[in-house]
Amino acid sequence: MKYEELLDRALKQMPEKQENSGERFEIPRAQSRIEGNKTFLENFSQIVSTLRRDSVHLLKFLSRELAAPAQVDERRLIFVGKIGAERISQKIEAYAREFVICRECGKPDTEFVKKQRFLFVHCLACGAEHSVRAKIV
Repeated sequence: MKYEELLDRALKQMPEKQENSGERFEIPRAQSRIEGNKTFLENFSQIVSTLRRDSVHLLKFLSRELAAPAQVDERRLIFVGKIGAERISQKIEAYAREFVICRECGKPDTEFVKKQRFLFVHCLACGAEHSVRAKIV
């Protein structure tokens, strides 16, 4: 057989490419429950480990964005006020866009780098750096 025939045969045996099959970064949806005037975010530690950020940083962001005081209790986050799970999930996704996902390549392989008084998000995948717009530190 010729090379081209072998190549065609091999390509026909390859599986079909599936859309979004390469996505490895998925933010867990907020699992919350409301008791009285408090909202408990049950999977806070899982979200923090997925985003690979400091829990205090995420706590301050969510507290500011949701306009509700919050505190960490063991592995969960407690908000004062009634806040829906969908609204919490939207704010966590906004946090990921701002502080986790690289603006150049779109990968989540980033870390915080402090240069002088400024905080930057440094991408470990492509090497890009961009400054952090919001000050939460």
